[in-house]
Amino acid sequence: MAVWDDLVGQAKVEEQLAAAARDADALVTSHAAGEPAPEASKMTHAWLFTGPPGSGRATAARAFAAALQCVSPDRALGGSPGCGFCDGCHTALVGTHADVEVIRTDLLSIGVKETRELVRRAQLSPAGGRWQVIVLEDADRLTEGAGNVILKAVEEPAPRTVWLLCAPSLEDVLPTIRSRCRHLTLRTPPVDAVADVLVRRDGVEPAAAMAAARATQGHIDRARRLATDERARSRRAVVLKLPLRVGDVGGCLKAAQELIDAAGEDAKEVAEEIDAKETEELRAALGGGQGSRMPRGTAGAMKELEERQKRRKTRTQRDSLDLALTDLTAFYRDVLTLQLRARTQLANEDVRDAVERIARETTPERTLRRIEAVLACRDALERNVAPLLAVEAMTMALRD
Repeated sequence: MAVWDDLVGQAKVEEQLAAAARDADALVTSHAAGEPAPEASKMTHAWLFTGPPGSGRATAARAFAAALQCVSPDRALGGSPGCGFCDGCHTALVGTHADVEVIRTDLLSIGVKETRELVRRAQLSPAGGRWQVIVLEDADRLTEGAGNVILKAVEEPAPRTVWLLCAPSLEDVLPTIRSRCRHLTLRTPPVDAVADVLVRRDGVEPAAAMAAARATQGHIDRARRLATDERARSRRAVVLKLPLRVGDVGGCLKAAQELIDAAGEDAKEVAEEIDAKETEELRAALGGGQGSRMPRGTAGAMKELEERQKRRKTRTQRDSLDLALTDLTAFYRDVLTLQLRARTQLANEDVRDAVERIARETTPERTLRRIEAVLACRDALERNVAPLLAVEAMTMALRD
């Protein structure tokens, strides 16, 4: 299985990356042989992958990283890098390659402290691979200071270092950084392609795979979670009942509180799985055994971990809320589809009765205002408005 097989519905991007990987292989081969570098190479030292959520930005970056490290002997016979089977490809894809660093965050931002270590690593020569590759999956979460630190490394790259940055859009990255990167845009994968992946790789029944792919509008990870996780299906069902419950003020406030509670429960589940393990590992590393007092001078490290866990909990709650708001937007988009008699297939076919009821009782103008209210709530959450206040304002607007 080639490294590109995980890219769903991205034929153009796959073609560009495969061509760049071939040129990168030629660059390394010519350098090793003491020959001049090939002219007009499609390879460059910095790449920026953008695309909507679920398009597979990080997947494309990791696949490219693996192709850059490919050591398959077939290359010498005219084969393309990225076989997916050799040691270079395999270790890069599973995250154990010594020269591939993948950076992702479960916090709200990436600060200067984290990026300084990346820049230091970027100046090193490959330890054993063909390239030193740094994959930054959440480049949109770089603080301004962190972005400026990265900029210096991108401006003056080491000869065998490649930066692969991922962000939802060009606007999410500092102009000075994006101007120094080669830009690739991924699209939302077709529903049929996502459903096919769920059937082939996850063993999901075809009907359930198609329903999940349609409900998530081509978002690969969400479709997989919806098709395989009963809790995800239950949460979505609760969200899709909300439009029928905002007929009065009491219903609006109750629905808002339930959304907040569900997001808090998600954050709590993540904390229970990770926080205790992290705390115990840090205690052991600092010399504090089970139930014993911590050595002097370790309080700062424990406090820093607590702050990190608190920020992660906030991020998890916001992500859960954002997912609910995305499902709500899709519901009203289906309502508008019926009201305008468009031929587009409904995303939420499983709750068609509710969609038809709302479509009959309201007008397209009201539906558009409700979609705007949901989008305004997402913007408010991005601006750090208190979640309950933002969601209550939204549910009250949905009542109008």
